[in-house]
Amino acid sequence: RNSVGKMVPFSSFAKGRWTIGSPKLERYNAFPSINIWGEPAPGHTTGEAMTIMEELVAKLPQGIGFDWTGLSYQERMATAQGPILYAFSIFVIFLCVAALYESWTIPVVNMLMLPLGVLGAIVATSWRGMPNDVYFQIGFLTTLGLSTKNAILIIQFIKERLAHGEGLIDATLGAVKTRFRPVIMTSLAFFFGVLPLAISTGAGAGAMNAIGTAVCGGMISATFIDLIFIPLFFVLTSKLFKRKEIRQEPMQSSGATDSQEVLI
Repeated sequence: RNSVGKMVPFSSFAKGRWTIGSPKLERYNAFPSINIWGEPAPGHTTGEAMTIMEELVAKLPQGIGFDWTGLSYQERMATAQGPILYAFSIFVIFLCVAALYESWTIPVVNMLMLPLGVLGAIVATSWRGMPNDVYFQIGFLTTLGLSTKNAILIIQFIKERLAHGEGLIDATLGAVKTRFRPVIMTSLAFFFGVLPLAISTGAGAGAMNAIGTAVCGGMISATFIDLIFIPLFFVLTSKLFKRKEIRQEPMQSSGATDSQEVLI
């Protein structure tokens, strides 16, 4: 106010101008950085979006790098550990089946069935447009065990029939007919038990859908494909290793004859 108590304009005692203030400084691992947030377009996975981002950063000048944080970092770590985890799981399955049957040849049948069993999990997950994340890996590993379970149910009865003197083909066909209903019933029971996870909504539905979709798809393929290829692979494997044993028998018998002649 002036001497008479009236308001005076602000320009009479001050001037204004635009200027630049102190910028916001962000650092990551002691380096100047910029946070970039994004999400994949509909129909694409987070893995594809992250790969494209890495390709774009690779085209930038030297001295500019990137690093993932949060969920993206966890996804990259899980993806890198995936092959090691799968290999270890398959190795454990092989050892368990070998100990169960006390044989190194029968587990080969289970190993041949694993790709066919998990085929449904991969197809179902891709069909729903879900990423290859940690939840998919959980469902993937579960499918490995379920596929092995079906093979064990059938192979166990084949071995019992062979022990009773039946031929290889007859024992295999008889075991498939005997175990057809138990395999179907146990697989369907598990399938319908996991189905609510695949179609669930609400809080936490993303994780449940990923696990349920992978397990349901893998259960379908592991049930119907295994019933066809388990007997086939068992017969082929048995005949293959039986031929090797037959080839070794003449060598052993000739060696025994030579030793007897020397003793005489």
